[in-house]
Amino acid sequence: MALAGRRQPPHRRRPQRRADRRGAGGTGHVVTVPSVLKFGGSSFRTLAAYGTLAEALGRRVDEDGRKLVVVVSGQPGETEQFRDRLSRVNPHPEDETVAGLLTLADTVGAQLLATALHRAGRSATVLAGHQLGLVTDSAFMWARLEHSDPEPIRTALREHDVVVVPGGQAADAQGRPTWLGKNSSDLSAVALAAALGAPQCEIHSDVDGIYSTDPHLVSGTRLLKEVSYDIAAMMSLYGAKVLHRRSVRLAQKSKVEIVCRLNRAPFRVGSVIGRRGASAAAVVLNQRSTALRYASDQDADRAYAAFHSANIDTVRLTTGPLVAVIGGFVDLDEFQRRKGLTPGAVAGVPVTALRGSKAATHVAAGEDEALHLAQRLHDVLQDADAEFPEASPESERQLLGV
Repeated sequence: MALAGRRQPPHRRRPQRRADRRGAGGTGHVVTVPSVLKFGGSSFRTLAAYGTLAEALGRRVDEDGRKLVVVVSGQPGETEQFRDRLSRVNPHPEDETVAGLLTLADTVGAQLLATALHRAGRSATVLAGHQLGLVTDSAFMWARLEHSDPEPIRTALREHDVVVVPGGQAADAQGRPTWLGKNSSDLSAVALAAALGAPQCEIHSDVDGIYSTDPHLVSGTRLLKEVSYDIAAMMSLYGAKVLHRRSVRLAQKSKVEIVCRLNRAPFRVGSVIGRRGASAAAVVLNQRSTALRYASDQDADRAYAAFHSANIDTVRLTTGPLVAVIGGFVDLDEFQRRKGLTPGAVAGVPVTALRGSKAATHVAAGEDEALHLAQRLHDVLQDADAEFPEASPESERQLLGV
């Protein structure tokens, strides 16, 4: 079995295209600007998917004449399996331990894709977080990027057609592994595209773009073909799973266009995120998000400040002493205990209606109610003449028909 980072013997390699004006070429050529692609965990539902993708990536190198940086996530459920095993040993582990273990799912995925590329006759290597040149603060979980050095990637591309990167991984200034947070492979990809000077970053997932709401949960959704950075960031802030919020803001700052594509052939383009985009009406439901109700506005403000300072995505709701913790993957009880907070009670699942720059977050009691509420809100928003559904207990009762 070929190991990641090892060049294949001559009899295993396919003939390489000569370099063209775009700067790509065979092994040993200097590459100016590679293409940067990200494939989420849903791309790898079976082990056979690694070989299928490896063949497609090889064809792309041949057809485009451009080398590739490919950011990957672990297979579906693998991160959760590591988390479950960790919690059985220690229900409340330290952040450094969590960051060191959970990122292994993405490392496994990167090595599997690399070996599939080797089998397909391609030269490929894996660069893990401490090798990438992505430097963060020392918050081991939900770390913040501080600067990026493109040289490690450029050096690897001089010897290989494809550099595979496990998503979400980085290191602090002392070289200690850090984690950019749950679903942060998007952020890794955009950060590398920005550092390398790539004009675009391609995000491949099981949904070909940004829809007016999650098409897996709600019927009658519409594809949003052009979305502005601001609208995409707002949707991500409230929990839309297509893109990581900080990846959108970094793309905006770095002038990197985000191209959302399907993760299987023909890899069609669905949405493009950039400077321009039509005003959109959308509903955001992330079933992992939780709304916490505190005893007072002061307690809610303190909790929001604590979550925010720890780089955890939260929204301070205006309809009461409520804080929405977005996307889950946080031990809420332990976090509040460590921070000396008066614990908030679980109020339900936040569901947010968006129209232009307006946002209203409703709170449903449970998952079934959240699905029903999301469908009703989406139906209302698709009527351009309908009044915007502001959040209040009365409006939620009306929408739910109770």
